[in-house]
Amino acid sequence: MAEETKKKEPHEEKPLEKMTVKELREIALAIPHSTAVHDMKKDEIVAFIKEVRGIKGEASVKKRKKVVKLKMTKAELKAKIRKLKETRLQVLEAKDGKTAKILRHRISRLKKKSRKAAGV
Repeated sequence: MAEETKKKEPHEEKPLEKMTVKELREIALAIPHSTAVHDMKKDEIVAFIKEVRGIKGEASVKKRKKVVKLKMTKAELKAKIRKLKETRLQVLEAKDGKTAKILRHRISRLKKKSRKAAGV
């Protein structure tokens, strides 16, 4: 009997966002409703359950940090490209292919950024 209560309430312990769609559908089917639960997507089911239960303003489980990118001017990008090219030449003379490849990719990325900066 103790096992039955444990099996019935695991979804009550987890936050709604962490539940699977199957678990959410079980909860939603227990609620009287006018829309088809099986046609809903996960986000819609979570919103429906929260609305019925009166849960508002609950923070989402996944919190992402906002990444602030520093924008460089075209001149700064070009200077950095020149510096990386010099470093790449030194690495090539030292016959370090792996590092040279990494630097080549960085240079390429910076060139793309400088083209975008020039177009803006």
